[in-house]
Amino acid sequence: MLTSLRLSRPAGFWLLGIVQLTLMAASSAPSPLYSEYARRWDLSATSLTVVYAVYALALLIALLVVGGLSDHLGRRPVLVAALAGEAVAMAVLLTAGGVGALVAGRALQGLATGAATGAISAGLIDLQSPGSRLGPLLTSAGTTIGLALGALAGGALTQYAPSPHIVVFALLTAAFLAMAAATALVPETSPLRPGALASLRPRASVPHADRGAFLIAVPSMVASWAIGGLYLSLGSSLTADILHSGNHLVAGLVVALLPASAALACIVLRGMSPLPMMLLGSAALAAGSALTLPALLAPSMGLLLAATAVAGAGFGTAFFGAFRMLAQTAHEKRAEMFAAVYVVCYLANSVPAVAAGFAVPTAGLRTTALVYVGAVTALALLSVLFAGVTLRRRATGGLGRSVRVAGSVPEATARPHGKPVAGTGGGR
Repeated sequence: MLTSLRLSRPAGFWLLGIVQLTLMAASSAPSPLYSEYARRWDLSATSLTVVYAVYALALLIALLVVGGLSDHLGRRPVLVAALAGEAVAMAVLLTAGGVGALVAGRALQGLATGAATGAISAGLIDLQSPGSRLGPLLTSAGTTIGLALGALAGGALTQYAPSPHIVVFALLTAAFLAMAAATALVPETSPLRPGALASLRPRASVPHADRGAFLIAVPSMVASWAIGGLYLSLGSSLTADILHSGNHLVAGLVVALLPASAALACIVLRGMSPLPMMLLGSAALAAGSALTLPALLAPSMGLLLAATAVAGAGFGTAFFGAFRMLAQTAHEKRAEMFAAVYVVCYLANSVPAVAAGFAVPTAGLRTTALVYVGAVTALALLSVLFAGVTLRRRATGGLGRSVRVAGSVPEATARPHGKPVAGTGGGR
């Protein structure tokens, strides 16, 4: 009877895409609420960044520990359990009465999202049509579009809905319960296999032959994910305290514009070669970040929106180009190297944001944001330098194997050792 209720493979594929988008929307939906929490509970910028960062760190831990578990237990049971965990996390945030409950809810959300990310990224590749590249693209676009939609919806509900924190998290609780039930009908693509306990051992290392390419990619990865951490943790505070806008929808728009422009740029430029894409993206990220400085000094909402759009396009293409370059370069222990990629990215996404939160009480929000954005600009310029030198050496035949971009390895599809390789990341 249950077999007759199974979804078709195309229906299962699109359901996983919707789940991916919803998970990312849930991760950014609280961002416009942060300034409201700060006003209601008298929270400092430090507390807000800790609430944000604990999500990113918990997600990283889950991704490293249980990211490959669905290869052994099956996609469906892991994903159903993760979505049930998401529903519990939303219920905790729904009933939160202080910063402690916020931290607990966001930590649980990060663990559940990290567990789901591995199963979804693998499931999308399993269920896509033969020869299709839609799975990796849907993973990448679903991440950034979901972040944008979550921030916009969170801002609109915070501004116009009565008791917005209740409405936001009640809707998400119901959505994740419904998705957990629907996901139980998705066709299973990974039967039970031994080695589940062994797969829980975190593996993160960069093979010696691939370290040159990895070092070239690091500045763009750190700059991209660090700017995302700033917007998602302090974006609503920037619009309220520096730009003097009390409209939560505007705060949501500022936060949403970064991942939205990232998604659009990745889709438009997806045919570009990885290293030129990383170079172009890093240059756009540097330009957008530099443009943010006068926007905060003036201050000017219009200039900040323009700077955010440029920086977002750079953020998306710089990281996507770097990720694709590493996907094509790595030939051995690819899963362990991408675990190292996620370690770098999620640390860059969370640690600088927490440091900024601790600096705000002493230096002030404006000064802290200016220093933060200046550091991102410098890192993006360093990435431009690295990518430009590498391209020149490639043109003159001066590259060794360690940084040669070979086109023979399919991008973002291979998952040796049971670890998933996703698109632009499992959450921001």
